[in-house]
Amino acid sequence: MTDTPTRRLRLFLPRARRLPAWSVIAAGTLAGCLSGGAYGLLTSTTYTATSYVVAVPTVNSTPESARGFAQAYGRVATQLAVLGDAQVWAGVPVRTLQDSVRTATSPDAPMVAVSATSSRPDLAVDMSNAVSRALTQHAEKARNSTQVRLVQFSRAVKPNRPTSASPALTSLVGASAGGLLGGLALLARPRRTGGDGDDAPVPAVSVPGPATAAAVRGQR
Repeated sequence: MTDTPTRRLRLFLPRARRLPAWSVIAAGTLAGCLSGGAYGLLTSTTYTATSYVVAVPTVNSTPESARGFAQAYGRVATQLAVLGDAQVWAGVPVRTLQDSVRTATSPDAPMVAVSATSSRPDLAVDMSNAVSRALTQHAEKARNSTQVRLVQFSRAVKPNRPTSASPALTSLVGASAGGLLGGLALLARPRRTGGDGDDAPVPAVSVPGPATAAAVRGQR
């Protein structure tokens, strides 16, 4: 007669309870390390290239106005109007640019950072420079109304190291997370009852009830 899953579970639970407490943390650490290492190996390596454009005020504008338009151009850079022109120079579809290009601005400086991420470092450079070029051209067309020019401050250069996490780092992060979860599971598990050890429950002390009036008269 073969054991059913329920029967096997009932046989396994008593054995699992007899394992030392540190084995839960060790098992969680090992499982997290293996999971993190597998994630690092299966995830493709990515590179990031960043170019910078700066907003320059004209004679009829102010530096405050340039900072404000830099914030606006940072939001416009990832829109279809700009990416539609950038795809020609980057040689990739608009959808790839939408998924790979991000912008960042600063409230203290009229500058826009255009970052592109790809598994190929040369493609990351092409996408970043293409979006910066398309953005400056759109800003030039609107210069008469904005009184702000957008010029290229720094071109993107080919990255020499990946920006994605290495398998060693993901293994370390996974091991830390697994050990933490194992410790939390150890704290949350119910305590043992019975036995002669320290976990044995202390017997309750019996307290006598109040004496009745009849018992008091009988003692006199």
